[in-house]
Amino acid sequence: MLRVATRRELAADLAQAERSRQSIGQLTASHPDIDVVDAYEIQLINIRQRVAEGARVVGHKVGLSSPIMQQMMGVDEPDYGHLLDDMQVFEDTPVKASSYLAPRVEVEVGFILGADLPGADCSEDDVVAATEAVVPAIELIDTRITDWKIAICDTIADNASAAGFALGAARVPPADIDLKGIDAVLTRNGEVVAEGRSDAVLGDPATAVAWLARIVEGFGVRLRKGDIVLPGSCTFAVDVNAGDQFVADFTGLGSVRLSFE
Repeated sequence: MLRVATRRELAADLAQAERSRQSIGQLTASHPDIDVVDAYEIQLINIRQRVAEGARVVGHKVGLSSPIMQQMMGVDEPDYGHLLDDMQVFEDTPVKASSYLAPRVEVEVGFILGADLPGADCSEDDVVAATEAVVPAIELIDTRITDWKIAICDTIADNASAAGFALGAARVPPADIDLKGIDAVLTRNGEVVAEGRSDAVLGDPATAVAWLARIVEGFGVRLRKGDIVLPGSCTFAVDVNAGDQFVADFTGLGSVRLSFE
């Protein structure tokens, strides 16, 4: 467990790394006594500061919810982060790759909530009942930690590596689609670079959303009507370079595209 002052110092270091696009060393290496509670409190320090500066929380994300991503990142459990309105990027507006340190994209089946979710006892049935629509999504992830050398507490403190998100046009009620059977294909510049299926996310992306609702209640956070929830990637993350054009196609859910300059 870290001192409160140390949490604030590490939060400031991460915020400065994001602003300057100059990465910092692994928090778990310099502070081996950091724990998950410390990491979430560090994340919240920076989220509260962003909100105080005018940003608005529009949802949440689950990270590392598939075996593929856990293996890729060297961790063994999911994490979560906040989505802010100024993180949203759009299909028709190229994103500046230089605005990030080491950007990657992930393919996700997003959830748009039409009602509040319960907290500690939230179930998959609760998630389906509260979901207004699922939506094709690309999440843009980044790390403020040098070379993506992260343990679970590093990525939690770093807002679960959240950096941006794009939503496609389709909105499909969950009753109209098999949430566990959505195939996804990601192309980069016309070439297939990743493929997966939605049940790679904890067996059911609704399971990831229910897990999130239960976890965040312990930090005084609830998932509310109107929130966007990204439950985790059903493929591995793909590196981004200036000039790349990505398209994610989902069976029964349409597509979403994102370009970089």
